[in-house]
Amino acid sequence: MKRIVALLAIMGLVCGMALGFAPTAQAKTIIKIAGMKPEGEPETIGMHLFGKYLAELSNGKYEVQVFPNSQLGKEDAYIAATRKGIIQMCATGTQTSALHPAMAMLETPMLFDNLDHARRAMEGKTFELINDGFTAKSGLLTMNAFPIGFRHFYTKKPLKTIQDLQGLRLRVPNIPLYTNFAKECGISGQPMPFAEVPGALDQGVIDGGDSPLADIVSLKMYEIAPEITLSGHILVIHSLYINDKFYKSLPEQDRKWFDEAAKRSAADVWEMVKKEDEKSKQTILANGGHITTPSKEFHDYLVAAAKRSWKLFYDTVPNCQAILDSAASYRDAK
Repeated sequence: MKRIVALLAIMGLVCGMALGFAPTAQAKTIIKIAGMKPEGEPETIGMHLFGKYLAELSNGKYEVQVFPNSQLGKEDAYIAATRKGIIQMCATGTQTSALHPAMAMLETPMLFDNLDHARRAMEGKTFELINDGFTAKSGLLTMNAFPIGFRHFYTKKPLKTIQDLQGLRLRVPNIPLYTNFAKECGISGQPMPFAEVPGALDQGVIDGGDSPLADIVSLKMYEIAPEITLSGHILVIHSLYINDKFYKSLPEQDRKWFDEAAKRSAADVWEMVKKEDEKSKQTILANGGHITTPSKEFHDYLVAAAKRSWKLFYDTVPNCQAILDSAASYRDAK
């Protein structure tokens, strides 16, 4: 009888396999993450690296599908989709300040001396203070912070003195933080989409603009506005965000994988941006552009203008001073 039962069991398994009921490996969980930047940009590279590390840490349990270049809509649309849980994750910058004003302080003018200073602050208490209360308001958890790059001036004529800034027609993003800082510097800020800048420079509508070095190189701005001033007045910082309910639904070990993948991907981008900045400088110089390091007087003038522009934060961010003090404390940290 036992032999008959065993034979029937084997026959049932064979029949099941023939009908497509064979045991299968556990299906992967797909994680969708949306961003605004095209392929090759730090934001998109960071998303791909996150996916790579998560797949490795989870032994293939999770597969991250990256949707860059606003494929899932503009920033506000894919942020909303992440908040609703339609997609699990997204990458963006200070657009989240519409939900929590302190997020705008990720790009506080003249807050950081260099990338090392900024990294210490973003991996420390400053980042925690900026995010304090964000998840409760937004339903999003900020997983990391990584640089896109410091913004530097590119102009048709060199900026040698403070007087050279006065009335200068520079393109600025149509964001209060940026337009206010330009005003405090004595610059005539001209809000316009970045894509319109080359044409505006050609036609003499503007005298220049400001962008990270990688963007200056990618669009060959140095051909029209060859004078690059290493002002480093604003560090553009982006982050990976995850739907908080989804994150909390994960097993504890899985959450650790997500956290570690976010940490590793951000660390890689910090190192990458530092190296790419040096390559960009070489490209600019090799193609006839000129790079100038501002004098102390010029730098101090930008700092004073930046501090006046911080009023925007004092008016909207309750813990503004704590954030500023925290960032300053990392200036001389080792």
